[in-house]
Amino acid sequence: MDSEELLAQLADIHLPAEVSYWPPAPGWWVLALLLLGSGFYLIHRIMQLRNLRLVCKHALAELDTCYHRFTGAEDDDLGTLRLRYVNEFNSVIRRVALVHFPQANVASLGGDAWVDFIRQKGDSSGLNDEIAAVLSFGRFQTHCDVDVDAMNSLGQTWITSLYLGNQKNSEHEEVND
Repeated sequence: MDSEELLAQLADIHLPAEVSYWPPAPGWWVLALLLLGSGFYLIHRIMQLRNLRLVCKHALAELDTCYHRFTGAEDDDLGTLRLRYVNEFNSVIRRVALVHFPQANVASLGGDAWVDFIRQKGDSSGLNDEIAAVLSFGRFQTHCDVDVDAMNSLGQTWITSLYLGNQKNSEHEEVND
């Protein structure tokens, strides 16, 4: 056979089909799944932090309600008012602890064990000996003499440290608004 005859038998060059955009390559599927998973995680984390801020705001509002009830009362017996505030304060702090540490048997703690729990779990920098004694045994007393302002400040700091971590006071003020 002649080379001319052989060349005549060859077919024309066929171009490959155009690359289609669908279905994408496996790498794009993996990237899409990673982006989707990251988006879901980010939304979940944002909602979780929003809920923590909301719960913290409600706990601080409850504590402020107790404080305003103390400051707005017109009772002449300041010791009785302080005792009522100590009991309400203790109740709010205990409820926050029960929500935040459900497995820690917080409800059964009392006395020095309760004060030690407060010291260990949150920012208790404002917890002095006077407040510690009142938190330990104040509810069993008939009269109470404690600095209510310092106690309220301790409660706000402790609750904020549990829910929002060690953040600046500017963020703490933002939660109070």
